[in-house]
Amino acid sequence: MEQRKQNPTAENETQTVSRRIQRLSLHITPIPRPLHDHDTDLENQLELFPCGKTAKLEVETEKLSVYMRGNYRDVQEKIYEYFNARPELQTPLEISKDEHRELCWRQMYGLIKEAGIRPLKYVVEDPGKYFAIVEAVGAVDMSLGIKLGVQYSLWGGSVINLGTKKHKDKYFEGIDSLEYPGCFAMTELHHGSNVQGLQTVATFDPITDEFIINTPNDGAIKWWIGNAAVHGKFASVFAKLMLPTHDAKGVSDMGVHAFIVPLRDMKTHQALPGIEIHDCGHKVGLNGVDNGALRFTSVRIPRDNLLNRFGDVSHDGKYTSSLPTINKRFAATLGELVGGRVVLAYSSVGILKIANTIAIRYSLLRQQFGPPKQPEVSILDYQSQQHKLMPMLASTYAFHFATKYLVEIYSQMKITHEEQLVGDVHALSAGLKAYVTSYTAKSLSVCREACGGHGYAAVNRFGTLRNDHDIFQTFEGDNTVLLQQVAADLLKQYKEKFQGGTLAVTWNYLRESMNAYLSQPNPVTARWEGVEHLRDPKFQLDAFRYRTSRLLQSAAVRLRKHSKTLGGFGAWNRCLNHLLTLAESHIESVILAKFIETVEKCPDASSRVALKLVCDLYALNRIWNDIGTYRNVDYVAPNKAKAIHKLTDYLSFQVRNIAKELVDAFDLPDHVTRAPIAMQSDAYAQYTQYVGF
Repeated sequence: MEQRKQNPTAENETQTVSRRIQRLSLHITPIPRPLHDHDTDLENQLELFPCGKTAKLEVETEKLSVYMRGNYRDVQEKIYEYFNARPELQTPLEISKDEHRELCWRQMYGLIKEAGIRPLKYVVEDPGKYFAIVEAVGAVDMSLGIKLGVQYSLWGGSVINLGTKKHKDKYFEGIDSLEYPGCFAMTELHHGSNVQGLQTVATFDPITDEFIINTPNDGAIKWWIGNAAVHGKFASVFAKLMLPTHDAKGVSDMGVHAFIVPLRDMKTHQALPGIEIHDCGHKVGLNGVDNGALRFTSVRIPRDNLLNRFGDVSHDGKYTSSLPTINKRFAATLGELVGGRVVLAYSSVGILKIANTIAIRYSLLRQQFGPPKQPEVSILDYQSQQHKLMPMLASTYAFHFATKYLVEIYSQMKITHEEQLVGDVHALSAGLKAYVTSYTAKSLSVCREACGGHGYAAVNRFGTLRNDHDIFQTFEGDNTVLLQQVAADLLKQYKEKFQGGTLAVTWNYLRESMNAYLSQPNPVTARWEGVEHLRDPKFQLDAFRYRTSRLLQSAAVRLRKHSKTLGGFGAWNRCLNHLLTLAESHIESVILAKFIETVEKCPDASSRVALKLVCDLYALNRIWNDIGTYRNVDYVAPNKAKAIHKLTDYLSFQVRNIAKELVDAFDLPDHVTRAPIAMQSDAYAQYTQYVGF
């Protein structure tokens, strides 16, 4: 019998193709595997949890949405409906800078005059409602959200929070009704983060009972001032208050104060004498906001225009304040302006929700490849796509509840003015603003890439969202500077802990468990790898807090060591990256603690199970992303690290199964997301129609 000739090369190629197809099939439809060979099947372990079963969870989207959105759903829907009914107020894709600015003004004017939204009232009486308004208008056009924030949170907020009754009586109604459009003139060409280094001066003239505002050099020109280039008629100008003296210096610097300075004539809209206004020009994003530059030359304003809550000047030039030092007055002044950080953190989560919604809805719609002779599958069935988007979705939920908590304690602080709460809000707003906006900025690019070529189309919004949001990382406090403030507060709390002082609310865990966290890890629990243990909130929160405590203790030791040779400033700079990591770790601990608390309080059973699943993914994904830290100190043994990795992948697969319900719970209608690839019906038809077919 003649032997059949074999072709080894052809056989090898066939085997290679078969293996690739088999791997791709497993990649598309992952088979739950044991965490380790000696473990029971992963799915059997997950039977302990309703959300761990392979069968898809039943999530009642409406109940979950109600629990998430809370008390301010009505005002947000009112805003969405107003703009949906006014297509002429919707921002087109292709619009010039000048046209965008005028449209943005008309949008805000319509919101106030036609829709009847009065934000300044809520800035004072119900900050949570104000933040919900800003989130909603930011979804319409981020430029509108920022312009609204400049008018009400910054210009209006500075008059209300830094002024006294006479200022509120004179300006409140005009600001609220848009009769007095204004600016917040703090930043200068040479100084942004270092507010105490501002160079603009306000010198008191006792003869005329006026302050004289001057820009002493080009570095002191007020820069990036929102509303200044086109629409602003007033500005809260931050300047060094100089009082005349009879000594050799001639003047005394009383520190940075805020002054109301009229910029333009109320009738002609022309710049007033001594005021030079220029346009900062086209920006990377937010071109609906008219940022300008201001120079002052001997501009005289009445003494009453000093916002005098924390310091006042009498007619004869005597300075009085309830606060004894420049530093205390400065801290009190900036402390009243933390609302800007709160609203940016909250609004950034709103942008992240939109990006998640677009990317996940498209990933459910888009089908590519599949097992041989079978239909193509959704790209969200690919593990790689789940790895990109599911931890991000979990983080979005975590950030939502954390910033919601921040709004709650901020609102409480505005009522009680309790000193301990003020400190807690200051540090937490700095940390959340920095952490959340940085995460969102990175995530917008991930979402764009996850949508392939269609994500690059301007109509699908990722480019605009990314460009408009980018500045969130540096205005209202540069994120790196804000994280240093968090680290400094942590070190202060750490020192006070050992001196028997009182810790702020957010740092309670340091007081309660610092010694336990800094003890040697238990070699037994370091090896525990069961699903029940890994999904135990106590294990997750202990792991987060252990990392923060180790970082805090080691940072304190390093700073003490380096300060002996480098001094305080040099030691801080030598340890700077360590300190930034410490701050981020602490903020992540706070975020997880609030998420766990929110899950436990959820009244609806199906929503609670879904949120528990999402919370577990957030916690374990963060632990896995920093697994090196835990391994270096033997907090997690190699077998446990492997188990965390595998469970994280499996939880991503489980969250994928309810991803539609989770993004639907954000309750963002199609006319708000406005991306054809994210439409809930006929997405491709609407996309082709946009192009012209």
